[in-house]
Amino acid sequence: MAEAGDAQRHLTLTVMGSGTSVGVPTIGCHCKVCTSDDPRDRRLRPSVCLQWDGHVVVIDTGPDFRQQALTIGFQRLDGVLYTHAHADHILGLDDLRPFNFKQRDPIPIHGSAYTMGVIRTVFSYIFHDGPTQSSRPKIYPCVFDRDPIDLCGVQFTPIPVRHGNGECHGFRFGRNAYLTDHSEIPESSFALLEDLDVLFLDGLRYKPHPTHSTVDQSLKTVARLRPRTTYLTHISHDLEHARAESLLPPNVRLAYDGMTIEVEV
Repeated sequence: MAEAGDAQRHLTLTVMGSGTSVGVPTIGCHCKVCTSDDPRDRRLRPSVCLQWDGHVVVIDTGPDFRQQALTIGFQRLDGVLYTHAHADHILGLDDLRPFNFKQRDPIPIHGSAYTMGVIRTVFSYIFHDGPTQSSRPKIYPCVFDRDPIDLCGVQFTPIPVRHGNGECHGFRFGRNAYLTDHSEIPESSFALLEDLDVLFLDGLRYKPHPTHSTVDQSLKTVARLRPRTTYLTHISHDLEHARAESLLPPNVRLAYDGMTIEVEV
């Protein structure tokens, strides 16, 4: 929450992708959702973009990052926050190169020590010091712990969550928080999620899953935290947007690709 005298900033949050790791439509699937004419049932891999005062920050760069960036049309990138190191959240990192061409400066990327270790392995060519004939992303890797991350004057606080047996982080910014892949929110993290206006939660499907929160599990989280508005994301083809949203409480919605909301920090 802002201290007295702090200037409020208005951020535009755009959902770049609201889908699960294989996207929707899913390759080879002809179910009702994968063949739906509703554009809200077409879901790229999960990511959001935040824009304010000419600055742009994204959370995760999945395999669809190039397509998402072109669709939204942002012209610069001031930083990337990584929730965790799974393929559907990091594999678009190479597409930072066009922003390097324009900005001519390394782009800071922020992740946990484990996430940054995986990125260094998967994208080892980026960190190779020798000469190369090809371009490669110019990044400035930053490892976070629990301290807030300052990006262009906005504070992002990492929120540790459990993703099955693995780690993942959400981020709180002002009275807003984005939590994608999680199966459990530790008690210590609930204290970091109080007094929220906007909350994004994993809402994979109705049926239980070992590494993701279901719709019902996330509704229990909503009942406990009581944010003003909640959006479910990381949605599989088990949820038809129109029908699933009609069954939710009035203050809970399904996120969809291209959805834009205004938030304050």
